[in-house]
Amino acid sequence: MDTPVTVYTTPHCPSCHAVKTYLTQKGIAFTEKDVTQSEAALQEMKGISGVRIAPVTQIGDEAFYGDFPVQRPHIDQALKKLGLL
Repeated sequence: MDTPVTVYTTPHCPSCHAVKTYLTQKGIAFTEKDVTQSEAALQEMKGISGVRIAPVTQIGDEAFYGDFPVQRPHIDQALKKLGLL
């Protein structure tokens, strides 16, 4: 089964690092997609979020973007909804 959590990132992105660190500390498995290395990942990220700036965190059918402090409550709620937190 694929992990229901995907984090779209770019190198040297503090909020990307913060999202990944937070998920790791919570024991949440996730797939990371570096949008600077894959045009397909960039288009996928844009398709699910409507934005072209990382980080974008996709959890199940939901996608969140913005700095980590903005995303965190949404991430927690989505993880709880899936029984992952």
